[in-house]
Amino acid sequence: MHNRRQFIKKAGLAGVTAAGATTLATPYVRAQSPIRWRMQTYAGVALAEHVIKPAIDAFNTVADGEMVIELYTADQIVPTGELFRAMQAGTLDAVQSDEDSMAAPVDVSVFGGYFPSATRYSLDVPVLFNQYGLKEIWEEAYSEVENVTWLSAGSWDPCHFNTTKPIRSLEDLKGLRVYTFPTAGRFLSQFGVVPVNIPYEDAEVAVQTGELDGMAWSGITEDYTVGWADVTNYFLTNNITGAWIGSFFANSERWNAIPERLQTLFRLCMDSSHYYRQHWYWGGEAKLRTGGTKLELTTIPESEWQQVEDAAEKLWEEIAGESDRSARVVKILKEYRDTMRKAGPPYRYA
Repeated sequence: MHNRRQFIKKAGLAGVTAAGATTLATPYVRAQSPIRWRMQTYAGVALAEHVIKPAIDAFNTVADGEMVIELYTADQIVPTGELFRAMQAGTLDAVQSDEDSMAAPVDVSVFGGYFPSATRYSLDVPVLFNQYGLKEIWEEAYSEVENVTWLSAGSWDPCHFNTTKPIRSLEDLKGLRVYTFPTAGRFLSQFGVVPVNIPYEDAEVAVQTGELDGMAWSGITEDYTVGWADVTNYFLTNNITGAWIGSFFANSERWNAIPERLQTLFRLCMDSSHYYRQHWYWGGEAKLRTGGTKLELTTIPESEWQQVEDAAEKLWEEIAGESDRSARVVKILKEYRDTMRKAGPPYRYA
């Protein structure tokens, strides 16, 4: 950009508008020292290599020294459960997480992460946010929170069980100690699952030592990527929901202080992250189900799994009764589900 400005100055070049008027290009003034942000993701090191690092690396490259984002992985600066407060206080400048895991103080936080049966496929998430109104509801909710700006939501993988013991019926869920998300754990407990809350990086060792029987935290792509497929034996093909909803957030003071061009660049990098995850997970789930050698696939019969789907419907009604905004979200989820069912294959097969 500096060389281009020198060229324009020396050549006396001007831009010509459609009306024939000329306007000189307006250069921007680069900050004397780089703007530095600290950003923490919910993801551990191996997973972050896919779900966020490429996007942040791209941002830092294109920002060309004007701004640098230092990326930290799960629990490196603060525990995941404290991400929101740390960002609000300015300890962190930005965060990538679901609201559920970091206890965001908004009524829509229950829908972040894995809200049971809310989605069937990963494409459901961007459609719900960009075409069905969830984006505006999220913006409304976070406008009521001091010093935190919600920026963008995207989809990750479906939520499955990977365990040391086979699951072939709902009876097999009873007593299983699993690492999972708060709302998913609350939901699964009615089927006898025992949710265990430990730091992300401790989950693998907890399975090896017998403290955990497995995880209900991801799809099979993550199981292989982060090493969980090395310590568990079985993968349940039934999923609790079809896609994790995660978001990018920023400390409002820090976000508002950066130039609009850097805000735009950050938004573009978020979109590139959302796009990468769409194909990485979609392809990975199929490839590892069919070609993976570490996990044996098991399935609960559809007729029996319907009990889980029915329980999710009751949870929706319960959450809808908690606030007007939650009721609006549930209404949208129902409308979307009905549209997909009416559309039929490939949108919904059952």
